[in-house]
Amino acid sequence: MHDKIMSNMTRKTHFLHKRGKTLDIIQATLKELDDVTALFNDYRIFYGQPSDRESAKEFIAARIRGNESVIFLAIDGKKPLGFVQLYPIFTSVGMKRKWLLNDLFVNESSRRHGVGRALMNQAKQFAMETNSAGILLETAKDNHKAQALYESLDYEKEDSVFFYTLSI
Repeated sequence: MHDKIMSNMTRKTHFLHKRGKTLDIIQATLKELDDVTALFNDYRIFYGQPSDRESAKEFIAARIRGNESVIFLAIDGKKPLGFVQLYPIFTSVGMKRKWLLNDLFVNESSRRHGVGRALMNQAKQFAMETNSAGILLETAKDNHKAQALYESLDYEKEDSVFFYTLSI
């Protein structure tokens, strides 16, 4: 079913960002692997991980080949600016698919120009096109800029549940 979802998706969307230019958001394929890898490696560095482009490339390639995630890439001309990565999950109570928005990253020089908002809007559009129950995401408690973005897009902070993790 995931193959059908990805093949039914609009390949390219245009957004106007704050610089007054058209920003293209495309669903990444192996053709865009190098662009996504560079951004994904920077994303991991942002979260305190060491640079490891080769492993990042293998990880992203495996997700794309296995249809295990959907990655949207923001491009200005030919320059990659950011990406959002969604993983399929399900709500048993609602008996529908949900999307886990696991990764959102915009390169530093492109921040505060509407790129993150455009990527988030693309994720929402995709969730609606795939008839999902919604999008789940998490962010660090001290990531106030991201929280402000999410709340401006009508995401609601959960305070009725606790999240637990088990590291293995």
